[in-house]
Amino acid sequence: MATKITPKKSNSKPQTKKPQGFMAKMRMIVLKIILWFIGLSLFFVVFFKFVPVPFTPLMLIRAIENKAAGKPVYFNHDWEPLENISVNLQKAVIASEDGLFLKHNGFDFKAMQKAYKNNERGRRIKGGSTISQQTAKNVFLWQGRSYIRKGLEAYFTVLIELIWGKERIMEVYLNSIEMGNGVYGAQAAAEHWYRKDAANLTSRQAAGIAAILPNPRKYTATSSSSYINRRKDKIVRVMRTVGKIEY
Repeated sequence: MATKITPKKSNSKPQTKKPQGFMAKMRMIVLKIILWFIGLSLFFVVFFKFVPVPFTPLMLIRAIENKAAGKPVYFNHDWEPLENISVNLQKAVIASEDGLFLKHNGFDFKAMQKAYKNNERGRRIKGGSTISQQTAKNVFLWQGRSYIRKGLEAYFTVLIELIWGKERIMEVYLNSIEMGNGVYGAQAAAEHWYRKDAANLTSRQAAGIAAILPNPRKYTATSSSSYINRRKDKIVRVMRTVGKIEY
């Protein structure tokens, strides 16, 4: 006689997936944000290697500041390729802002160390930022002295040094930096201060523009103070030592 065998019922309950912990979710969110940031930053750095930078965060900030203060929102920005910008101005900003621009890889550690030591002593001097660092800050970031911004500035400086190269960095720098109240870039500055094109700037005129870069809304390139005139004289002297620019 055949006997019916019935399978034993298992007492074990079906395994349920444990809910993901809060910290694990946060790590995933942070990782996604970082990956998106890296992807977008690489995209814009590559994009601006070939396309003129239409505006910068500083231009927007200045416009908002003027609007809030009830002042006219004046904005002058004309992009010019580097070959249309006087070599005198290229030499002037190297002489004034970053003497090792053609030699370093984005950072002048000696200048940074000197600035740090002087700040520790309570003295303020021109910061140790290179032209590459200033370009990274002007194009991609906001103004300020926070560690976060400085870290991002270093990140973008490495990217533009690797992807753009010196010639493109100089081109973007001279077309983007503030060179007067509401005046951005070499062409707008040449027209504003000297009523001429950027290609025709003399050594002294180029030095005049470079001399006001520490605070272009306070100082003037023409009818300058004795302090700015001394800076012009020094920049012209240093320009003679720059020699031929080879990017």
